[in-house]
Amino acid sequence: MRGPHAGIDEGVDHVRLPGVCTMARRRIDARQPQRITVPRAGIPRYPSRMTPSQRLSIILPARNEAEGLRHVLPALRQEFPLAELIVVDDGSTDETAAIAGAAGARVLSAPYGMGNGAAIKRGARAASGEILVFLDADGQHDPAHIHLLLAKLDQGYDMAVGARSRDGQANVGRGLANGLYNRLASWMTGHRILDLTSGFRAVRADRFREFLHLLPNGFSYPTTSTMAFFRSAYPVAYVPVEVARRMGTSSHIRPIKDGVRFLLIIFKIASLYSPLKLFVPAAMAFMLAGMGWYAWTYHESGRFTNMSMLLISAAVIVFLIGLVSEQITNLTYRQDK
Repeated sequence: MRGPHAGIDEGVDHVRLPGVCTMARRRIDARQPQRITVPRAGIPRYPSRMTPSQRLSIILPARNEAEGLRHVLPALRQEFPLAELIVVDDGSTDETAAIAGAAGARVLSAPYGMGNGAAIKRGARAASGEILVFLDADGQHDPAHIHLLLAKLDQGYDMAVGARSRDGQANVGRGLANGLYNRLASWMTGHRILDLTSGFRAVRADRFREFLHLLPNGFSYPTTSTMAFFRSAYPVAYVPVEVARRMGTSSHIRPIKDGVRFLLIIFKIASLYSPLKLFVPAAMAFMLAGMGWYAWTYHESGRFTNMSMLLISAAVIVFLIGLVSEQITNLTYRQDK
């Protein structure tokens, strides 16, 4: 399948070959597409045939990531010499903006920190490419792995996500939490989700912009966008990738405050995809508890207690809230033609 890739001129493909100066490029006939494997990294390279309107935009949200950008931006430029590089400076107090500008990236600076999700939205609005790649600026992801994501888009997917292994998680707690999110989201969608919270992804720009109004300003934009794509029947693929240790400053995630926010992700998953899958089991649990308590009290004292009424009433209320939430979700994803 022919599909858009990283900003390469129509009819000409540029591929880095091992053992040759990085400035040297080899012209490959576009009429004979082929997959080229680079032994150094073992990553397949897929020759691209893009028009200017199909340009690739790579967006990096950054907050005090000067050290990481020193390594990531040159590597990105080497892999994708014609791609649009956008660094969204989210209120950094270090040299993030200066380093990004010196590397030839387009810099979008905010006067204060608005959050990772806000940076993603600003970058997506400003990007000119038909394909958007979101990449952390901390050096954890190898820019060469973008080729793997783009290959999935060529196969007809609308979003490709780099799935981290358990070893790639920030810590044990994060790994356990992400595992719970993955299982819950897989149950909700009926599809196996390998990494719900990975921020390393490639998407079709027009599809992604449909859901910008849903994305939060905080750290859960990957969850929201993934569930939105599944809900709208846009195919999503996962590509296992290895990650390195982050460079520069430590993670901006605060264990207690953001831990509560991540807990709320569980409820957001349900509300974004199918609220009834969450509310119906909860309603049934209340109903069974109410009926069970009523059976016990009737057997013991021959009466219907206030607790039984409270539990049964809660079951009805929870179920009705689920119905209303389902209707709101349907309206949220409705597209007026």
